[in-house]
Amino acid sequence: MDFVLDPTWPGEPDALADEPAARTVVASELVVHGRVWDLRRDTVDLGDGQTVVREYVAHPGAVAVLALDDHDRVLLLRQYRHPVGLLLWEPVAGLLDVADEAPWVGAARELVEEAGLVASRWDVLVDLENSPGGSSETIRCYLARDLAPAPDGRPDGDGEERDMPHTWVPLDDAVAAVLEGRLTAPMTVAGVLAAYASRATGWSTLRPVDSTWHARGWVAGAGRTRVYGSSTPDHAV
Repeated sequence: MDFVLDPTWPGEPDALADEPAARTVVASELVVHGRVWDLRRDTVDLGDGQTVVREYVAHPGAVAVLALDDHDRVLLLRQYRHPVGLLLWEPVAGLLDVADEAPWVGAARELVEEAGLVASRWDVLVDLENSPGGSSETIRCYLARDLAPAPDGRPDGDGEERDMPHTWVPLDDAVAAVLEGRLTAPMTVAGVLAAYASRATGWSTLRPVDSTWHARGWVAGAGRTRVYGSSTPDHAV
């Protein structure tokens, strides 16, 4: 017996796609202007006569880089994440906090800054909204291949980035660690599993590096992101 909650969506499974939904924001309040992101409180008309108040983190968005070497190993960095108090193994990642910088340019910059690497082959691997119930953060993860050391090496980091041990993990082993619950950072989970699935198709699911990023376009266009000016603030990602 099938148990289905009403209403049932009448479309076909291959037509499933996230899509924008315009809801009228009756009032919007900047509760906290933070160093990296803001906290906003919106009063939202859901369109059926119901009005709700929702608080969320206005986030600038981010990019991640799953670097894959010629031996099918992925690069993971260990970084302290204070909100959860954990040392997490993650791909290279960084905020979209440089004005007018294309996401893939930011990803290449982060690969140099965090790993001291450059890549000559770039593809879009997977997109996601990290915590859509409480944050406007949109993330795009790139697959970087054909790797080489950056000409000037890795610059010195500060804060949590001063000491980030790295390791190269066979993709199959990384998948096992994710499924066993040993690696739990969101971009590690999403990036590793997406790479594993894409490899199984001969990488046919990869998208061009400049593919349209629909979710980010909508979120930014709706004024839900933290927007930076021409200067880059202190940040920790």
